[in-house]
Amino acid sequence: MVPKGKNQNQGSLFFSFSDTLNQKHPLYILASKIRWEVFEKAFAPLYSADTGRPAKPIRLMVGLLLLKHIRNLSDEMVVEEWSENSYFQYFTGESSFVSGFPCEASELVHFRKRIGESGAALILKESIRINGKDAEDPNVNIDTTVQEKNITFPTDAKLNTFSLVLEN
Repeated sequence: MVPKGKNQNQGSLFFSFSDTLNQKHPLYILASKIRWEVFEKAFAPLYSADTGRPAKPIRLMVGLLLLKHIRNLSDEMVVEEWSENSYFQYFTGESSFVSGFPCEASELVHFRKRIGESGAALILKESIRINGKDAEDPNVNIDTTVQEKNITFPTDAKLNTFSLVLEN
């Protein structure tokens, strides 16, 4: 079903959510540079208008995917961090702090499948656009290090016990 619209009502008579945040924070600045309507226009046709439960807002889902890659987090970690971080919430379009999780981590997988390669390319295109002059740099720096998995191989695990058996 089509994503629900966000309630943009101000939560307080005296100040807004954005007034409580540091306007020089990188995520605060980045949130205003991204053309969120591009994603709304491109991804809205992927939803049914009248069947199923209402989907999560497109800005929330795209924002979570961007935060996942910006901070190098897993799906589970970006959802958990969102529930604790007011800048994450502001970045994804919230107008007040929300306690709780924005969605299940598995919903990010479903969203990625829904938008497909063309949707991922659109997100990449927008991220390149907001980098301005840096996007036109002919030199690209890519981190090619590989993070080791927490795997114990049989030869590693039994090395010390095997030598003790031979000594006895």
